[in-house]
Amino acid sequence: MVHPVAEANEKSPFGSLTPAEFYARHSVSHSSEYITNSRGLKLFTQSWIPLPPAEVIGTVAIVHGYTGESSWFVQLTAVLFAESGFACCAIDHQGHGFSDGLVYHIPDINPVVDDCVSFFDSFRDRYAPSLPSFLYAESLGGAIALLITLRRGASSRPYNGVVLSGAMCGISEKFKPPWPLEHFLSIAAAVVPTWQVVPTRGSIPDVSFKVEWKRKLAVASPKRRVSRPRAATAQELLRVCRELQSRFAEIDVPLLIVHGGEDVLCDPACVEKLYQHASSEDKTIRIFPGMWHQLVGEPDENVELVFGEIVEWLTTRAARAASGRGGDVGA
Repeated sequence: MVHPVAEANEKSPFGSLTPAEFYARHSVSHSSEYITNSRGLKLFTQSWIPLPPAEVIGTVAIVHGYTGESSWFVQLTAVLFAESGFACCAIDHQGHGFSDGLVYHIPDINPVVDDCVSFFDSFRDRYAPSLPSFLYAESLGGAIALLITLRRGASSRPYNGVVLSGAMCGISEKFKPPWPLEHFLSIAAAVVPTWQVVPTRGSIPDVSFKVEWKRKLAVASPKRRVSRPRAATAQELLRVCRELQSRFAEIDVPLLIVHGGEDVLCDPACVEKLYQHASSEDKTIRIFPGMWHQLVGEPDENVELVFGEIVEWLTTRAARAASGRGGDVGA
């Protein structure tokens, strides 16, 4: 099955089609709504459901990354999963996409995790409470997905598997702010937490998307902002990486890790450590040589290779879970 990004162009993820025409072409229904979280913020949510007579075989909750959103590129992957039989949902984190909040400001990751857990659980209850459920996460979303799985409260429901694409388990030294600024982040975060002061070694789109027209499409999003990370946000992202690295052994959910070997944003070595230390009996890692951070931003043949493996992994685990063999080990 061809990834829908093949139909996009540098101006629109839907190419020459309207959104309604695009969804109809792929036999997927689409809906969106705003929800209000416990902090009074309105958060934008979306869902993509296979149209009858297709059978729904599971759910996939999609977690976008830093500077990302549930629309644009992410929705194309959601359509791919919906075409493959999964009811999909996604939420714009605070300060991202169409959600309320200061742009790209996440001084504390825990409320964002709370928002995801609440919305994803409500989606599963509404659409397919008895079906297998999965998380698909990109970049910072990978860190959020891992934190979701580490929730052990009575209200937290387990997932049948997690797919991590370019996951932020550690920020590459090639992208981190140069010394000594990193060491003064705590001071800047305390004094001026929203200050967009943190320099990086290159802009995120330029180092994420290998194909030029896809890079242009990324920055064409009306909700995309080009700005330096805020002090408190940068400090929190570094803290989250340290926390996750100290808890890798607690990860026991089935894992598929896909990562570009030339990712200069999120360090491939850190997801290799996750793979080595995770307690998951069912875990697979694929580091693709030469590929960049955004795997959907690769040439067509690379996109089909990566996402073909992702869809196969999801459908195989959904079948195992449905047949009561969710704990079996497999490649």
